[in-house]
Amino acid sequence: MPPRKTSRPPPYAARQNRGGVQIPYQVRSLLRRERLRMIALVILSFLTFLWLIGRIGGESGSTAAAIIGTGPDVVIVTVLDPKADAGWIEKIKKNREDYAKRHGYLTFFPENDRYDLKNSPSSWAKVPAMRHAMTLNPSSAFFWYLESTTLIMEPSLPLTSHVLASSTLEKSMIVNQPVVPPDSVIKTFGNLKGDRIDLIITQDKDGLALSSFVVRNGEWAKYFLDAWFDPIYRSYNFQKADTHALEHIVQWHGTILAKLALVPQNQINAYVTGPANQENGQYRDGDLVANFPGCDKEKRNCADEMKPFFDIADRKARGLD
Repeated sequence: MPPRKTSRPPPYAARQNRGGVQIPYQVRSLLRRERLRMIALVILSFLTFLWLIGRIGGESGSTAAAIIGTGPDVVIVTVLDPKADAGWIEKIKKNREDYAKRHGYLTFFPENDRYDLKNSPSSWAKVPAMRHAMTLNPSSAFFWYLESTTLIMEPSLPLTSHVLASSTLEKSMIVNQPVVPPDSVIKTFGNLKGDRIDLIITQDKDGLALSSFVVRNGEWAKYFLDAWFDPIYRSYNFQKADTHALEHIVQWHGTILAKLALVPQNQINAYVTGPANQENGQYRDGDLVANFPGCDKEKRNCADEMKPFFDIADRKARGLD
């Protein structure tokens, strides 16, 4: 009795095609795989084409198409309290606007109740305000945060050459300095190039001083501001809220410290009153910024304390001094 035929052909079985040529099973399997691979490549190429078309079309009218550096060099950001004296607020805005107009910069004045801070202190509003300003002005290169307790006192000094130029920054940055004075073991780097700095800030007697700082636009800036504004830090109940949160992340995250430059306090943040840096923090005539830290608290009056400085800054803005 002959053996039964199996339903499975032997591995090297050949099949006759229409022309009578025997095609081995292995060859047919290889051809089938190649055909499937070609189909997959065609589909993938088509999907890639559609993605590129959508990306090009989507970016043509979006902020993603903006080229950093093609817009105004600097955007000045000041967060305002809508409950503050209206006359004083107008003077603060005019102080920035006069300076910005003179140098081709822009200004941005959001109110501190515009952002959902989740019951955090209102001082946190500076962080989303900076992020907001970047969204509105994606082609600007630098964003200068100025607290409402500060005044620009030397309207003729452009921030770009006074602080931001790489050569100026390399000469003025303070290296190997404890981030939190006097004895923090974490110190500023000593080998940074000016064009690699993305965060420019000062330090008063107590620590980092956030009344005036500059952030360079870019992906790192977005990462930095988002990290700083993390809900974990806002809910941690730091004694000085956003200030202590920043000191924490600067000391614990090398990716932030590696982009930070400390500059002398009187370069962009000199104190008229308050805990000024003993070496370079006290305001003197000729400094770009005069700061009155805490004048909006402790039963003090910013408008009264600033009045003589408003008059001086206004006279200089009009070219009378």
